[in-house]
Amino acid sequence: MAQVLEFKLPDLGEGLTEAEIVRWLVEVGDVVAVDQPVVEVETAKAMVDVPCPYGGVVTARFGAEGTELPVGAPLLTVAVGEPADGRPAGDPSPAEPAESEDARGGTPATEGSGNVLVGYGTAAAPARRRRVRPPQAAPAAPSTPVANGRSRTARSAAAQARTPGAVDGPVPVISPLVRRLARQNGLDLREMTGSGPDGLILRADVEYALRAAAAQGRTGATAGEPPARADRAVVPAPVAETPGVTRVPLKGIRGAVADKLSRSRTEIPDATCWVDADATELMRTRAAMNAAGGPRISVIALLARVCTAALARFPELNSSVDTEAREIVQYGDVHLGFAAQTDRGLVVPVVRDAHTRDAESLTAEFARLTEAARTGVLTPAELTGGTFTLNNYGVFGVDGSTPIINHPEAAMLGVGRIVPKPWVHEGELAVRQVVQLSLTFDHRVCDGGTAGGFLRYVADCVEQPAVLLRTL
Repeated sequence: MAQVLEFKLPDLGEGLTEAEIVRWLVEVGDVVAVDQPVVEVETAKAMVDVPCPYGGVVTARFGAEGTELPVGAPLLTVAVGEPADGRPAGDPSPAEPAESEDARGGTPATEGSGNVLVGYGTAAAPARRRRVRPPQAAPAAPSTPVANGRSRTARSAAAQARTPGAVDGPVPVISPLVRRLARQNGLDLREMTGSGPDGLILRADVEYALRAAAAQGRTGATAGEPPARADRAVVPAPVAETPGVTRVPLKGIRGAVADKLSRSRTEIPDATCWVDADATELMRTRAAMNAAGGPRISVIALLARVCTAALARFPELNSSVDTEAREIVQYGDVHLGFAAQTDRGLVVPVVRDAHTRDAESLTAEFARLTEAARTGVLTPAELTGGTFTLNNYGVFGVDGSTPIINHPEAAMLGVGRIVPKPWVHEGELAVRQVVQLSLTFDHRVCDGGTAGGFLRYVADCVEQPAVLLRTL
């Protein structure tokens, strides 16, 4: 007989606890294959296609496009196998709740692939015991389906089953962030009704309750039920304030950037030093390389090559601090991050093993990752694991900045625009191509002498590219 298996939003890694449904790739009633992508979600780091580990017929979807779900929340259910009575797969008899064989202790009738995300390993994963949804009683009357696969009658029944003041049974909360937010503000989650799938209490529900309590002039009070959001995510209503003031939620990439920058400034005792450099010879060298034919070399690729040479001389800056062990962790390989501005916000793709690449290879990798960032298809692996960051803010037409370190790294090199300026060259005033270089570093990993030595070496390579020949 057919089994109805529930597929939940998997752990997307890198500490991510939630994701927003961007686009469903399947409809209720569609037949899906094992490892077929079924939904496109957006995390705080990247857009991800989530594959389903089961093959069968989609019987329900949970959450409309635009809905934000926590990790572990149901995504969809799939009917696997063929019923004995000839009904279509995915239409189990109400009198016989679907249950997988392994849930009863027997041999599983079907195996999932073990795949979590596209490109993260598949069928070789060991079989795992799957949990299934508990049997539900047959509905007393037919109901009208809604966009997320649940009926209005079922949603109404779930809401009535959890009336305010109920204290029996588990609290329908998955996200630890929701529990902490409620605890810090004195809210009793048992007195709330969630607007998520199966009455799941979401962060938006807690925020709604806090606003309702504040509007009544009290905190920690019992909150009413927030509006249901079957077809779209709930956007917190703006608090009453003066006209012309707009509140923008810190969520998605903007929220992730805010959290990371705040953590950097909170945990890292950073310092910044800077120097102006004559980049005329660097630009001439690039022009000569491009005139020789072959793929064109970018300025940022040459600067990246300079960075890897400098880190070989000053490895203290290619490191991070393990605060728990009170140790400085120095890395032998250079995984170079670079700041890229996109329509979705600031992201920092990582060029793996940058120290092993020449200028041509670096140019190609920068171009590939930049295009992936702009189209929103960077994977979490391409956005994490950096050991040093290069920030070319000169593309915005500015000369200088004091970069904020990309936590948990120990340093970031900032590069301003390269523009003609008056410069004393060989004892005479001349117009030269000048650039400002700034280095922000973690003062725990080194002192000013090391940071100054690194920056001076970078400036020397910019002014005299032949200096790089010593490191080849």
